[in-house]
Amino acid sequence: MNSERSARHGIGRRELLRLAGLGTALSAAAPLLSACGFGGGPADEGGSAADDVTGAFDWKKHDGKTVKLLMNKHPYTDALKAHQAEFTAKTGITLQIDEFPESNYFDKVTLELQSGQGGYDAFMLGAYMVWQYGPPGYLEDLNPWIRNASATHAEFDPADFYPNLLTAGQWDFTNGNPLGGDRQWMLPWGFESNVVAYRKDVFDKLGLVPAEDFDGLIELAKTIDSKASSNGFGDMYGIAVRGSKEWATIHPGFMTMYTRLGLKDFAVENGRLKPLMNSPEAIAFTDKWAGMVRDSGPAGWTSYTWYQASSDLGAGKAGMLFDADIASYFQNENTAAAGKLAWHPGPKGPDGNLNTNLWIWSLAMNSASKNKEAAWWFLQWAESKEHLQYAATQGQHIDAVRQSVATSAEYKDRLAPNTGFLETFEQVIDSTKIQFTPQKNFFDATTSWAAALQDVYGGADAKATLDELATSLEPRVND
Repeated sequence: MNSERSARHGIGRRELLRLAGLGTALSAAAPLLSACGFGGGPADEGGSAADDVTGAFDWKKHDGKTVKLLMNKHPYTDALKAHQAEFTAKTGITLQIDEFPESNYFDKVTLELQSGQGGYDAFMLGAYMVWQYGPPGYLEDLNPWIRNASATHAEFDPADFYPNLLTAGQWDFTNGNPLGGDRQWMLPWGFESNVVAYRKDVFDKLGLVPAEDFDGLIELAKTIDSKASSNGFGDMYGIAVRGSKEWATIHPGFMTMYTRLGLKDFAVENGRLKPLMNSPEAIAFTDKWAGMVRDSGPAGWTSYTWYQASSDLGAGKAGMLFDADIASYFQNENTAAAGKLAWHPGPKGPDGNLNTNLWIWSLAMNSASKNKEAAWWFLQWAESKEHLQYAATQGQHIDAVRQSVATSAEYKDRLAPNTGFLETFEQVIDSTKIQFTPQKNFFDATTSWAAALQDVYGGADAKATLDELATSLEPRVND
């Protein structure tokens, strides 16, 4: 499973620094947006190329054309390549796929989009990247294509996508405004919810059960840290979570637990974003999270990305992982922990909620493409029930974005050998959505947040550190 373990979930630091300035410098280019609901409402102010498509839908309409794709080197891309002959046979369209490792993938995407040359017709992106690539006008609104029966085959069925995943690709580009509206900037292709994976054999021997609240999770981690080794499980610590000074440290387990406790990253006051990471409740949570990692986490935590955290679970070094469900899924085969892992939604909030943050890999169309019709023919096929059923059962699209796929017997049979995985997926899916406040300086803000978390972990006073963070962020997120 080397390709799965090499799939990256965050963007590189150079890309972060470049993106931090994009939304501000180029926001004047953002198109006017309306707030109508999905599937209806006015067309784009300047019209859409989709409006030019007329007549009966025909899969062979663009026979002989080539669609150029810029893709991340990822299991989802692997599934596409394995199935692309079906697409070409169906449409006559050839796919030219250029893929790059995530260490420089977003550099490639940014340069391509900034060029405005339309060298690639479609590409992969994460939901948070819409907040950067959307305002400058780099993304094609897909709703006019979806609504046009001449451009979209009758079985496409956008209502089959989980609603929260579809909404993640909708935004009006106004800082602080909620996701949603009439513009669909991307379509979900695969996603990850953030839950707890644990060593079932360790829990069984120590007489433990998964924690139902945050304090219980902290105590579980302490128990594993102090007792696992003496009970024959080697040098095992309690819980693995991300800790590197990157935005991606904040979005998985940390933001999930933060949100379940009813905490918010920002409030909107008089049209401006007000950081809330230094509210008394957020300070208390951050102090407890950092303490949990100090007491029961790995040595070298400040360098931990998803890769180190999930690899420690697979290698038998960690008793629990609070992170992306598929990061742990791929540790359940060909590892020391293979066959011993189980899944649980993780601690609930005081009101019993299972609010869960997510990451989505999505597909988008380059607004500068000169080949938009053929590109849309590809996108609707890649997002179709046909391909996503194949990708979820024959490839590695583990968390299905379509309800018809997730409820199919074949999909359920595939996941059944992984204890609690499907049950956990079904428990959290309706509460899984982007929990952050949409804003154009997201990557800058969350990277600074991760740095503050590291400082608290290192012994800095939580209140003073988070007060300083909030003071620093306020002008930056409102610039």
